[in-house]
Amino acid sequence: MNRTTLSLIAGTAALAAVTGFAVLGAPDASGGGDTAGAAARLPVERTSLVCPAPSTSDLAETTYTSFTPVTKGAAGSGGKAELRAAPEAPGEAGAKTGGSGGGKDAGVPAVEPKAPGTPVTGDTSGAGGPALVGTAEGRFAPGWTVQQTTEVAAGTGRGLQGITCAEADTDFWFPGASTASDRTDYVHLTNPDDSAAVVDVELYGKDGALKSTVGEGITVRPHTSEPVLLSTLGDTPQNDLTVHVNVRSGRVGAAVQALDDTLGGDWLPASADPAGTLVLPGIPKDATAVRLVLFTPGDVDADLRLRLASRSGTITPAGHETVHVKAGMTTTIELGDVTRGEAGSLVLTPTGQPVPVVAAVRVVRGKDAKQETAFIPAARPVGERASAVDNRAEGTTLSLTAPEGGAKVKVTASAGSEGGTAVSKTFTVKGGTTQDVEAPVPAGVRGTYALTVEPLSGGPVYAARTLTATEDGTTGFTIQTLPDDRGMVAVPVADEDLTVLQK
Repeated sequence: MNRTTLSLIAGTAALAAVTGFAVLGAPDASGGGDTAGAAARLPVERTSLVCPAPSTSDLAETTYTSFTPVTKGAAGSGGKAELRAAPEAPGEAGAKTGGSGGGKDAGVPAVEPKAPGTPVTGDTSGAGGPALVGTAEGRFAPGWTVQQTTEVAAGTGRGLQGITCAEADTDFWFPGASTASDRTDYVHLTNPDDSAAVVDVELYGKDGALKSTVGEGITVRPHTSEPVLLSTLGDTPQNDLTVHVNVRSGRVGAAVQALDDTLGGDWLPASADPAGTLVLPGIPKDATAVRLVLFTPGDVDADLRLRLASRSGTITPAGHETVHVKAGMTTTIELGDVTRGEAGSLVLTPTGQPVPVVAAVRVVRGKDAKQETAFIPAARPVGERASAVDNRAEGTTLSLTAPEGGAKVKVTASAGSEGGTAVSKTFTVKGGTTQDVEAPVPAGVRGTYALTVEPLSGGPVYAARTLTATEDGTTGFTIQTLPDDRGMVAVPVADEDLTVLQK
């Protein structure tokens, strides 16, 4: 402890003598004396999430599902969780055409769960549904997860579109967007706070940054959402782009909605933070076309080894042993039907010096006029726990990947939103493999349910959930990765220690 700190403590001696003083103990030079215990892992007490506006289609049917897993040590019986509307900001440059410009009353809760351990759902129909801003407190906060699932019967982006509502932040990377003539892509910016946010949206194609000033200094007013049509930010259509959302002041929730005229559409969530090693989990076994899109934000090229972790082990796709990613330029690799009947996950590792990279894959299933699209960004590992919600007794697939070493994983199916009893099952995933596991289904389930994944031992685990629905013979699907739910936080142990006043 330095002299300045000691002086400040001495200056508060009178107060400390009455109330005591909480400090962190530290070992002395000899290693003796009392020390503070290791940091405790405690449940968070507040969580905030942002859901983008779901659709501009009159044929859209959207379901919101809210779920908090039961967490030991969570704050008693108090707290609440709710989602409220964040109206679309009218009259801003780049705003979405066809929006309602307001949506539901911002003071009315859209979804309000009653207790942890059981999902609760809310529905909306047609175009113009607003973005939602949510807050969970007390026992509802640890691991709070919200899924937004939209079914669009026909038209651009038809099929199943799903996204896990995420925390607001200040920096996002979206490899896999497009301004091609058959695509209509928006980046949705939602400000959950009381002050305005100022955002730059930058686009990078195969030749580098697209020259445009339209995306600079976009103001997102407090508690509103701003959809920006990507094709308005550049003069030349590009098949594959990387979108960078950089928040100058404040913070926003951000997601890209990628809608195709013939291949359906889905949400493209942000890639995990730029890193030298990336995992993209849960590519379906019946994928007919897989396109990998990569970008390195720095000024150094990246060379990566590309592997596929499948059910039978790790393989190298023929002709794609390594990938060279030029600095500041979007790189695209067509992998075709790389999974060949076995669920798989892409694992990217540096061939030499690690260089930070972001990545995502576009997955196509089906043939001819019955094709549908989903996206998988590079993901964070499950960590301590993660949940996927809005699962159905039919049409849910859970993929687990252990890219480094084998792992034992517990999967719990919650009670159903309309009834049923929770049940758990434990799986062993071999190192270097991806397994589509037979996830448990709640006994007597009615409605939808949550799947909570908890690694018990072994190496890091990555997970993804595929949700499938068939409409008029076309199979719509959406894929969500399961990163750590950040429901637990390390809190240093503090002790009352009056001896500091004598030092």
